[in-house]
Amino acid sequence: MGGFVLWQKGPDLWSLELVVSGYKISAGSDGKVAWRRTPWHHSHASRGPPRPLRRFLQGLDPRSTANLFSSSACVGEKIINDEDCFVLKLEAEPSTLRARSSSNVEIIRHTVWGYFSQRIGLLVQLQDSHLLRIKAPGNDNIFWETTMESCIQDYKTINGINIAHAGKTWVSLFRFGENSESHSRTRMEEVWTIEEVDFNIKGLSMDCFFPPGDLKKEEEGYGIVSSNVRLPLKLRNGSTRVNASKIVAIDVDEFDESSDDEEL
Repeated sequence: MGGFVLWQKGPDLWSLELVVSGYKISAGSDGKVAWRRTPWHHSHASRGPPRPLRRFLQGLDPRSTANLFSSSACVGEKIINDEDCFVLKLEAEPSTLRARSSSNVEIIRHTVWGYFSQRIGLLVQLQDSHLLRIKAPGNDNIFWETTMESCIQDYKTINGINIAHAGKTWVSLFRFGENSESHSRTRMEEVWTIEEVDFNIKGLSMDCFFPPGDLKKEEEGYGIVSSNVRLPLKLRNGSTRVNASKIVAIDVDEFDESSDDEEL
């Protein structure tokens, strides 16, 4: 059980607070570096250029979804929940995979499929597959394959923008390599609803998106700014309801509408 609060000032400028079973997880992007912080790990920067948060692509940010699939290929049609859909497929470029890999972890592939309703033109299902190779001592390699599938529902119009207010996500983690005894598969499921959406939030300044001061740098060149800025809305640590989820977004005139295509 849990809930989340999400702020956005642009596709690469966002902040997330998520509480699950009393544990708080934070993540964000200041447009230059994306980071995450968990109770069991210090603040940690992601490798490669900032990417859109997957939760935005689950019907919360139509512009990020359109940008992501702008270079995709239509690979067919499929019926999803009685909706005739076009199927769009997107493969991460090799250069992007290299930028997100490290000396010990190689991202072999990352593929995304979007199922868009032919009737209303909105995303109704999102699926992606992610394969990693981790170098182990000796000659053995460990592989992790992550598969995520989200069903996106209950679109409502907020200030002229269609925002999904409910959905369900299934996650499968498969570890293989080494010997067969070490193979494992873990499955998780999330059912979510959105309680509140708002735009042009007062007090949501650029300072709200600075990375935390204890951010651990994976590679040189990040300018880390310590920030104790209070966000306009905080998620209470006591929140345990799975449907106590909120998203607030701001659309600023200064943001460049013609930003580059989003990375996977």
